[in-house]
Amino acid sequence: MSPAKTKSPGKRRVLSRPKRLPKGPNGGIELLLIQPVEDLGREGDVVEVKSGFAHNYLLPQGLATIATDHHKRMVEKHREKIEAMQKTALKDLRVYAKKIGEHSVTIEANANDEGHLYGSVGAVEICAALKQQEVELEANQIGLQGPLKELGLYTVKVKLHADVETEIKVWLVPTVEGAKDG
Repeated sequence: MSPAKTKSPGKRRVLSRPKRLPKGPNGGIELLLIQPVEDLGREGDVVEVKSGFAHNYLLPQGLATIATDHHKRMVEKHREKIEAMQKTALKDLRVYAKKIGEHSVTIEANANDEGHLYGSVGAVEICAALKQQEVELEANQIGLQGPLKELGLYTVKVKLHADVETEIKVWLVPTVEGAKDG
């Protein structure tokens, strides 16, 4: 028989316990959000959550970190840089919006004698017409209440940002063949 292996009595294995996290004023865990979390806050916010939510979701997923003074200062510096960049971007968007507002678009469409279009004109067609004038927009930036279905002049809103809007004139005219028939 082989001798039984015994553990040395002086070395005991201690189970590691989770690090105690700082408590907030309401008794919850105080964390700093690294990424926005729906129904909780945006990046850089200091939030107070229950211990289980912090240990089981926010920290393992990398969505939050411990809200130390150092981390708070770093986020504040980062936030200041982002705000400065956003101000510059908004200024550029306002200049671009002014440039877009000076444009008008003429779109030819097939229509009957009363001026009703056989089809309709939507944001995609307006974007394509603007692209010919070297103005780049996405269809979701064109603010139409619905497709345009009659000939005429329309004032269409263009939303470049939540704070930056402009308007363009859209002319719907009959196609050259339609003008000859009527």
